[in-house]
Amino acid sequence: MRLRPAALLATLALAAATLAPPPAAAAETLRIPPIQYRERTLPNGLQVLSVEDHASPNVAVQVWYHVGSRDDPQGRSGFAHLFEHLMFKSTKHMHAEQMDRLTEDVGGANNASTGNDITNYFEVVPGNHLQTLLWAEAERLSSLNVDEANFKSERAVVEEEYRQSVLAQPYGKLFNAIDQYSYKVHPYKRPTIGSIPDLEAATLPDVIAFHQTFYRPDNATLIVAGDFDPKQLDAWVDRYFGWIPKPAAPIPQVDAKEPRRSRDERHTVASETAPLPAVALTWLIPPAADGKDLIPLQVAAALLSRGDSSRLYQSLVYKHQVAQQVGADADGRVGPGLFAVYAILASGHTTAEAEKLLNQEIVRLATQPIPDAELDKVKTQLLTGELKQRQTAQGVAFALGQATLTEGSPARANSDLDALQRVTAADVQRVLRDYVAGAHSVAIDYQPQAAGGKQGGAK
Repeated sequence: MRLRPAALLATLALAAATLAPPPAAAAETLRIPPIQYRERTLPNGLQVLSVEDHASPNVAVQVWYHVGSRDDPQGRSGFAHLFEHLMFKSTKHMHAEQMDRLTEDVGGANNASTGNDITNYFEVVPGNHLQTLLWAEAERLSSLNVDEANFKSERAVVEEEYRQSVLAQPYGKLFNAIDQYSYKVHPYKRPTIGSIPDLEAATLPDVIAFHQTFYRPDNATLIVAGDFDPKQLDAWVDRYFGWIPKPAAPIPQVDAKEPRRSRDERHTVASETAPLPAVALTWLIPPAADGKDLIPLQVAAALLSRGDSSRLYQSLVYKHQVAQQVGADADGRVGPGLFAVYAILASGHTTAEAEKLLNQEIVRLATQPIPDAELDKVKTQLLTGELKQRQTAQGVAFALGQATLTEGSPARANSDLDALQRVTAADVQRVLRDYVAGAHSVAIDYQPQAAGGKQGGAK
């Protein structure tokens, strides 16, 4: 859910205006200019999406690979994440970290991310450097040096990232445990960041096999957005990517079927760094391709937790003062997603108190009338946030990538905005009843553990 830069100022003005008028005016549907994208597929299977826009002299180049932590080998969690790092090392014709020089030295930027279903690499540079970036992305797809030195150095970096973001953060283990305990069968239960024992058990042949299996043109989507000439873009893409062979072996597919939950479950996680207890609750939701249900669930999560006026904040933080931080999220994925709520407690309160209030607010949202003004406000916030993301070429490219790889079609980048505006109170309550209030949950009880093994906090 994102939009192309052209005509954004007028569109944002219209979106902001919906905050002020009475409910009847606020409910009117905005006519949002769609992202005008071109799509083609090379003979080797590479999908190419492009959006020409000369609003600024910059161009965004992104390559999204259809591989994420769900594809990590058994007992090798963190492989997709490890490869995100390895792709910045040397290639046949590039030095290690040369992507920084090709982008930062001309006033641009580059980065990458790994998720459950995808690994993406993205750059933004002045438009006259587009050819160089296309060559560089094709170079690291086709000629990456996967050797012992690069493997060991980047494995150490990933392990340190795990220590900093999971072990050293007071609530890092809580959020890392959500996927682990929410799935029984699906490989989503393996954390994207990986684990130190799994990474240490990896070998160079494991890494080479992973690269050969998933880093191939027919498992990638190239997205270019911004200031370019379409004919020139096609010629460069054909020149730099077209020769890369498509392997004969099929791409492995995740076929695990997550079973429906038959009962509520509870897990306790101890923390050596958390000063106060916390609790998280999760429910399974349909894949992101099911926009009919995902978008109302996203609205429901926003009603529960977006801002200080949200229902969870008003109940747990302001009124009852049992929590200092609350949140909710509807996480859409290629496979089964998660609806999650959490609370980090205030001093002197228990996870049982917080869990009771979290469930009460979910039931209240699912069963009692939702004021028009509250629903319109949240929808406007979500819509405006998406439109702001699309003011840049990078944001437009991200919208297309998310829609294509997670939701199943680039067209969803446009249709989701219309669907968001059409969400009604009845839609929100229907999906909450179907997937949350009327379904089995997994609870994670997060408790501080004092030195010597004594667990703190009341249960």
